Amino acid sequence: MTTRVKCPTCQTEVIWNSESKFRPFCSDRCKLIDLGDWASEKHVIPVEPEFGYETLDVEGYDESSFFKED
Repeated sequence: MTTRVKCPTCQTEVIWNSESKFRPFCSDRCKLIDLGDWASEKHVIPVEPEFGYETLDVEGYDESSFFKED
């Protein structure tokens, strides 16, 4: 059975095998469009902040005193 996927850019059906030069994209053009979308931040990977703002407030890192220079 042949595996087929849709091109992430134009939704054209692409055969997924070793001869598919641009997989999962159908062409170099679609691959470059996707790269441009990542570069212009149209696509992003959401991340959780390491610290919640509430946690920083509880620990005493309010902006007025934390960023003062000596």
